[in-house]
Parts: sequence; structure tokens; C-alpha cells
Amino acid sequence: MAPALNPAVAQVTAAVTERSRASRTAYLQRLSRAASELSLRPARTDLGCSNLAHAVASCGGADRTTMAADTGVSLGIITSYNDMLSAHAPFEHYPSAMKQTAREVGAVARVAGGVPAMCDGITQGRAGMELSLFSRDVIAMSTAIALSHDVFDGVLMLGVCDKIVPGLVAGALSFGHLPTALIPAGPMSSGRSNADKAETRKAFAAGEVGRDELLQSEVASYHSPGTCTFYGTANSNQMLMDVMGLHLPGAAFVHPDEPLRDALTAATTVRIAEIAASDTPYGIGQIVDEKAVINGVVALLATGGSTNHTMHLISMAAAAGIDLTWEDFDVLSSAVPSIARIYPNGPADVNHFHAAGGTPFLVRTLLDNGLLHEDVLTVAGPGLRRYTQRPQITDGQLEFVDIGAESGDPAVLREADNPFTVDGGLRVLGGTLGHAVIKVSAVKDEHRIIEAPARVFTDQVGFLQAFSRRELDRDVIVVIREQGPSANGMPELHALTPSLGVLQKRGYAVALVTDGRMSGASGAIPAAIHVNPESVHAGPISKIHDGDIIRVDSLTGRLDVLVDEHEFAARIPSPRVSEEGVGTGRELFAPMRAAVGRADEGAHIFGNLGHVWDQSDVAPLVSQEENR
Repeated sequence: MAPALNPAVAQVTAAVTERSRASRTAYLQRLSRAASELSLRPARTDLGCSNLAHAVASCGGADRTTMAADTGVSLGIITSYNDMLSAHAPFEHYPSAMKQTAREVGAVARVAGGVPAMCDGITQGRAGMELSLFSRDVIAMSTAIALSHDVFDGVLMLGVCDKIVPGLVAGALSFGHLPTALIPAGPMSSGRSNADKAETRKAFAAGEVGRDELLQSEVASYHSPGTCTFYGTANSNQMLMDVMGLHLPGAAFVHPDEPLRDALTAATTVRIAEIAASDTPYGIGQIVDEKAVINGVVALLATGGSTNHTMHLISMAAAAGIDLTWEDFDVLSSAVPSIARIYPNGPADVNHFHAAGGTPFLVRTLLDNGLLHEDVLTVAGPGLRRYTQRPQITDGQLEFVDIGAESGDPAVLREADNPFTVDGGLRVLGGTLGHAVIKVSAVKDEHRIIEAPARVFTDQVGFLQAFSRRELDRDVIVVIREQGPSANGMPELHALTPSLGVLQKRGYAVALVTDGRMSGASGAIPAAIHVNPESVHAGPISKIHDGDIIRVDSLTGRLDVLVDEHEFAARIPSPRVSEEGVGTGRELFAPMRAAVGRADEGAHIFGNLGHVWDQSDVAPLVSQEENR
């Protein structure tokens, strides 16, 4: 008998369902209308002859016959392939193999379109990083453009990294009636350990090693095709796609060069063709429901995944008519145990996690402890219990077998009833400085509350210059503002991490407060991130002065400036220092900076065009915190 659902999971699911009732109903009605139009025939048969001729023109052989007929499944491939990025380079040969697999089952698969895939690792600290968050919405729109030809009965999406997967999912949900699956490429093999790499970065920041040694370390860490092996946003994406049922079971972390990877890609192609050709096809919009979204949040918390998903999951959910909030994350975090230790929350990488049992073990133990909804629809079929199986090749055939009862390495992955910690390591902060999130799964107990004078900067460069001059050798809360979505696209601030780590290692009480983001890379440094309202909208962070005492309290969920209330209210927000982004293509994204919504609402541009930012955005956050 299935265990009773955890009360917090049940409570949040009920709240999200009720809150989303109107928007989810409208979304499903839209899907129903689209699906009914396809109930008796493929979409392409509605095209005029000239329209269809354009869609058939590039086909040859059996593909041409199938596309011109009134029967036969047409699959659209959306690819993020490029060959300069390790995570996406493996996709080069996927479409040709998928096309052949489709032919073998009487279907046609073609590349419908490509989406951009940029690497935050390359653009860190550079102007191009200001395009990163917005690339997610560009990807969603690119996906919609590719599918707008209305000739496809199913969709296969090739994507892996930070903004690519959330963008693909959001775009596909606008065609939510179509059967859809994601196909990953897998991680690179383990190179130099992430912990050793981090120590070399700190040594370089402290001036103890030179650039040659730093570069040697980095190249030894990032060394071959596949995703980076630390548990950042890219690998959090892959875990989520497994748990939310948008991959085949256990597909996330199989290496690019393993035969099993090719077998899973072929099987996914066949599966989507099967669903599309069945009497009861179902689309991605039916898979991504309230329960699937909550399952994603639970799994993210249980594994210490990327804080970027406090925005991405909200944005993906919104695309399916589901209203997810930071407070939902907060309630679940208090109930979901932390059962994985993957860098930066531990020394292991995702290959170690996969070897210890990976997502099949994760799903099994969370299900067995009432922390996931089992009654969901997935690409593999009804029921999440299917995802407690791992894929393997036996006698040349792909099969799925039950995961073992024991973790392969309890230092990396544990049972939910024997966790590393009893909570999920993510906190929502509220107080006189607004609304923020903090990841504490790698923060030591003695650093969970930091109270210190502020030192205010408006970019990373100013901070690094002050650090190099030893001006920050003291207890300090570093404030970096003008880094929010409206200001400059909300770049990740990873360049701060080594220097902040050095200050902490020198024995100082250190924390970061920013309206920018850090992903999961803040590690051992308490970092109140995604602060909103952001500074360029006159949020409280814009009123902080050097020397103000700030308190970051991840135990009680408070983020406060300890300045007289009346004095602080009377302060005039600091004028903007940073220039409007131009160069490196940033000027093209000015309309997106003007339209983007708040971080706690997903920081997307869809549905935010009428939002007016003023001080009324601040008041609900403070009163909400007072009522916690």
C-alpha cells in the first residue's frame, strides 16, 4: 500500500491547485480545443495543398510518401546543438539517428528549428552574461516559432543546460496538446574534483597561485563533451526532467559516449511516435500539472539543486497555467529532507550521484516516504513508480530494471528516512529589505546568522577592486545592487565566490545581499539573492548605505537593515550608477529589461507588460513576513 502523502506536500499541492484553478482551467480548455482539431487526422491535413507542398518539399523517399499521406506521424525536433559548448556538442548526430529510428516505425522526424544555447561558464563576469536569463524566454519563443508551422504530431527536444531546458519546456507548453519529450546528452566524465578546483580558485583570488596554474586546473575540470559535473542549474534541469516525467526513466546522467545513451534516444523517439499515433494521445500540458510541478520542487530541495529554479520552475509552471510561489518552496523546504551531497553541497559530482543510484533511487525513496505524488502522467505512461527503474542494455536490447534497495554510496545519496539534514536547505527571506531566497545546504551552522556592516557596490568589478586592496578584511555584508532583471538582465555573480570564500577563510563573518543571482555556487557563503523589489525599482536595497548594519538570518527567515525605521523610510533611493546596457548585443534586449517581471514571479517577460513598479510592491512583502 502506498504511504500517506506528507502533510506539507499535500498542503502545498492543495494551495497551488486552488490558487491556479482559473488559469489552469483556461489553459486546459485551450489544449482541449487544439487536441480536438487533431482527433481524427494529423495536423498537416488541414493545410492547403500549396502549404503542404512547402512542408513536403525537403523530404525524400519514404518520408516524402508519409508526409504527403493522411496518415503517419510527423515529429518535430527542436535542437540546442552547437559545437563550441561541451554540453551541446554531442547533439550533432542525434537528429540523423532519430530520423532513421522514426522511419523504422513509420514516422517522419525532422528538425523543426534550433534554439540558442549559451554558456554561463564562458560569460561569467562578462557583458554577455547580461543576456543569459533573457535567453530562456528567447528559447521559449524560438520553440514556438519552430512549431508554428502546424505540421507536427509530436515533439522531441534536445536540450541540457541552464536556460535551455526551462525555455524549451515553456515553449512546448504553448503547444501543450502535442506529445513531447526531452532528450539529454549526459555529463562529461569526472575530471579534477570540483572541491580541488574551488580551492585553486580561492588560491588565485588570494594571490597565492598564478593564471597558468588556475587555467591548468580549470581545463582539467572541464575536459570533454557533456555537461559540467557539478550540481548547478544544468544538472538540476536533468534531474527535474526525470522526476517530472519528461525524460524516459533514468535518462538524465548517462554519459554521451555510452551505447545506453543512443538506446535511450531511440527509445524516446519511438515512445513519442507511439503516443502520437495512439487512440488516446496526451501532450506535455497534461504531464506538467500541479502534482508534477510539486514533485519537481520536492526533488530539487531533496538534492540541494540550483536556486535558479526558484525562478525557472515558477516560469515553467506559469506556462502551464499553474501559480507557484516562493512561499510554496519555503513550506516544502521545511518538510523535505536533504538526501544528496553533490558539489557544491558535498565533494561528489553528478557521476558519483548517478553511480550511487541517481534519480531512480531518489524517486523510490521519496515515493516510499510519501514525499512525491505517484499518480501523475509521464512520457513513459501513467504513474511515477516507473521512474524507480534504471535503464540498461541486456543482450543488445534496452530494458528498465528496478533500482536496488540500497544506495551505492550513502555518503552521496541516502534514504529519505535517514537524511543528511531534515530540511531541504532553501529558505525564503522577508523583512525590511524585501523578499529573497538563500541556499543553506552547504552553509555551516555558525554562519546561518550573519550581522555585520554593509559595504555597497553596484557591480562585481568594484567589489573585486576593494577586495584586492584588502578593504574588506573585516566582518562585512557585501551588497551588490543594480543586478536585477530590469537593471541588466540579472547576471550570475559567480566571480564573487572565491573572494568571499577567502574572506570567510580568514575568519571574518561574511554574507552577500544582492538583487542578482548566484545559482547554487554560493556554497558555504550565506547569500541572500534575488532580492526584490530590485534596486532600479526603488526597492529597499537601493537605500542601503555603507556601514548600515544588516542581519541575514536564515534560521528565522529574516532579511533586515537595522536602521531606525523612520530614518530608513525617509531616505531617497540611491541614483542608478550603472549605464544602460549596450554592446555585446545588450541593446537588443532593452525591451525585455523593460517588460520583465519580478524574480519571485519567475522573472519572465510573458504576461508582465502591464506591470507598474512602485513602492506598493514593497508593502505586501513586509506585511507577509510579519504574518509568518
